[in-house]
Amino acid sequence: MFDPKKLLDDLLGSKIPGTGSTVRDKAGQATQLAKDNPLAAGALVAVLLGTGAGRQVAGTALKVGGLAAIGGLAYKAYQNYKAGNAPEQATAAPDAEPQLLPPPSDNSFHPSQAPQGETEFALMLIRAMIAAAKADGHIDDDERKKIGDKLSLSGIGSDAEQFLMEELNSPLDLDAIVAAAQTEAQKVELYTASRLAIDPDTRAERGYLDLLAGRLQLPDALVDHIEATVSSVKVPVVDASANPQVNPRW
Repeated sequence: MFDPKKLLDDLLGSKIPGTGSTVRDKAGQATQLAKDNPLAAGALVAVLLGTGAGRQVAGTALKVGGLAAIGGLAYKAYQNYKAGNAPEQATAAPDAEPQLLPPPSDNSFHPSQAPQGETEFALMLIRAMIAAAKADGHIDDDERKKIGDKLSLSGIGSDAEQFLMEELNSPLDLDAIVAAAQTEAQKVELYTASRLAIDPDTRAERGYLDLLAGRLQLPDALVDHIEATVSSVKVPVVDASANPQVNPRW
């Protein structure tokens, strides 16, 4: 059985133990190796990271761990919202490292406070990210195969690979996703994770996030804070167009 917390770390780009590379890097190498399989959708890892729009999570968001990173972003957005501040904009220099701290250990946004336990909570967030990645309907049967081929080369592990592909093939169940959030903090975190997975550059993606926010009963002003906070830790992918075979959407 795979470890959901580790998988969430991998999907957010943390280091693979014993190596100097990330799962995202491995997926990129797989792309180069698969000369006979030009990219149409990219590896699922890239989809979940939102690199389809040419941006990826960066800075300290990759160092605190997946659950803590999502909790930290959600907590920061929520605190700014409650304080009545204007949504935070990404004003740092392009080469500056986005700063992120995990939420306080005694706060409801901290992973240790999850009523269902950290492992189950991580699984919920991964499912939310996959649902967001599927929102625009561009992942058809052919693209699923290509994603599966690249995951096989990514080093993510057979159990995790099987889980991701099963989730990818499953029908969207928004009711289950929304019901999984047991606290107000988890509602904010669930939307944060979904927004981390994609940059909504299509009507379908934007529509999905709007529907999710509505079902979670998140105030518009809070959603604006989440959007701005997530954007502040996502930076352009320098080599996004290096391979002319790659569809620029991904």
